[in-house]
Amino acid sequence: MRVMALWFPDWPIHAADLAGAPAAVTDNGAVWVANAAARARGVRRGMRLRAAQALVPGLRSAPRDVDRDARVFEPIVAGLDDVASTVEVYRPGLVVVDMRAAAKFHGSEEAAAEKLLDAAACRGVDCYGGIADEVTTAFIAARAEAIVPSGGSQAFLATQPVSVLASEEALHCDPEVVRKFVDLGVRTLGELAALPSTAITTRFGTAGARCHAIARADPGRKVSSAVPVPELAVTMVPEDPISRVDAAAFAARHLAARLHARLAGAGLTCVRLKVTAVMTGGETVERVWHTREELNEDTTADRVRWQLDGWLTARTTQAEAGGIIEFTLTPLECHPPDSTGLWNSGNAKKQQARRAAMRLQSTLGTDKVLVPVASGGRSPVERVELVPFGEQRAPARPVEGPWLGQIPAPYPARRGGGENHPASHLQIVDKQGTGVEIDGEAQLTGEPFALAWGEKRYEVTAWAGPWPVDGRWWEGDGAGRARMQVVGREVRTNRQHAWLIVWSHGRWSIEAVYG
Repeated sequence: MRVMALWFPDWPIHAADLAGAPAAVTDNGAVWVANAAARARGVRRGMRLRAAQALVPGLRSAPRDVDRDARVFEPIVAGLDDVASTVEVYRPGLVVVDMRAAAKFHGSEEAAAEKLLDAAACRGVDCYGGIADEVTTAFIAARAEAIVPSGGSQAFLATQPVSVLASEEALHCDPEVVRKFVDLGVRTLGELAALPSTAITTRFGTAGARCHAIARADPGRKVSSAVPVPELAVTMVPEDPISRVDAAAFAARHLAARLHARLAGAGLTCVRLKVTAVMTGGETVERVWHTREELNEDTTADRVRWQLDGWLTARTTQAEAGGIIEFTLTPLECHPPDSTGLWNSGNAKKQQARRAAMRLQSTLGTDKVLVPVASGGRSPVERVELVPFGEQRAPARPVEGPWLGQIPAPYPARRGGGENHPASHLQIVDKQGTGVEIDGEAQLTGEPFALAWGEKRYEVTAWAGPWPVDGRWWEGDGAGRARMQVVGREVRTNRQHAWLIVWSHGRWSIEAVYG
């Protein structure tokens, strides 16, 4: 498969007619998008508008309006329709085109790409294109204005910075996870792809797995004319032609509700949706919207409203009378609801989890259903506190420090049994076989050489610490505590393991496990 992504930089700026001088689109008093002129003078996304205006006197601004973004974008997509038959909108300002069909029609991939860029340039806005084998790789290639050779996606991605994953919202990568990759020293997508997938998923969950899949150039979804599901399609024929935006919004909400009732009855969710409208003159127009996340009633209604608004506005601009006499929603790509976990992202799953937790509380008691919240502490285990579900309480320990002796990153992935669990106890010895302990000065009594945990034996290859937890070491009653990070190679399998261990009451115990 060959895909071309067309990216229109800072699209909300163009939609708000703010191109040229330094300008920004704001959301809740903060900068959402800044154009190149504003960024060159220090304006950044997330900056408070007042701070941006102090930095750039005369900065022009407009509030964020997704309806406006989609409405103004529709004529551009319509122009691309004249060049290629399969144009899918991922968001206003970003579309993808199936280059197999376009190249076949225009003679070559290069000729089709040139015509698509010319069609976009006719509207007087900046547009960058990128071609690759996968949709996600094409998104990244568009920002680099690159044509990735067939089969060359991994080589191209290997040199791209990890930060590019957070620069495009259509990639659906968690910016916080991307920031953690950078903090851990993973600078390029090639370095990320080289890491074991199981380790990434264990440490960062589905959000990390998503980033890893993009870095490896996993194929993902294709851009194609999927076979519609006619029994799930819904159609509305209004009594009077729809010619006003408010009437279109009401119709969009009504039809979205009908569609999702059918999808729910069939046990399916939709990720690709075709919106088709018949105008009073008999003209039929259609548009395909593609999302990675499952569409719900609200997001479907939004996209349908944007689309109808764009079509109506275009006809008004062209001085064409009449309106929409019929429109249809056809799900093109459906699958069973995501079953990756109860606590997965998405409002529907959050509500499902909330209802399940409340039912358990009504049966077992409010203090029997607990959720983790951030707390203060020196170890990663201490920094998680369990509180009854639904309670809003301050953590027992302040999250912000100072926490002298705090365990440095990277943090463990799993909790151990702790110092009170007999299966967590272990022994550390030096080369002479003498037990290594913590003395009255909070120092090790010897150099760790080997570690015994149950029936397993490990050769200690590295360690860090110890970090004392309590004072009053001089009392000598064994109550002093300290933590240490230890890396060991299992003698039998030669595999490396790492632990966070704690010294308490005269013995070592595993508090948490890395990897």
